[in-house]
Amino acid sequence: MNEIADHGVRFGRIAAMLPVTDIDKALEFYVGVLGFTKTFQNGTPVGFIILKRDAGELHLTLQPNHKAAHFNVAHLLVDDVDVLFARCRQAGARIIKGLQDKDYGLRAFVFEDPDGNRIDVGQII
Repeated sequence: MNEIADHGVRFGRIAAMLPVTDIDKALEFYVGVLGFTKTFQNGTPVGFIILKRDAGELHLTLQPNHKAAHFNVAHLLVDDVDVLFARCRQAGARIIKGLQDKDYGLRAFVFEDPDGNRIDVGQII
């Protein structure tokens, strides 16, 4: 396998871009349920939003014809997966994989947002 030299390039932030069919509905979930804060929006009507919470950043893009993938599109590490799992269940999020301890050192679950985007959530154990 060939190794690529980094040539002094330092990578910075990288954020998941999630397609959504309804910006307001997505905001209700990501801000109201998960506790993100909207830090930027663009377009009239709004077609792009940046959300932040702690070290996490998420970008939402309005895609009216979006069809969700049947695989995880983002991974989120948290410091209390049990609390987030309970919050997702209480909000009625579809749970794809229930909360369990994995043999690779994470306590994890997978949920779908209102647009069917699957997010894998884990806590290091």
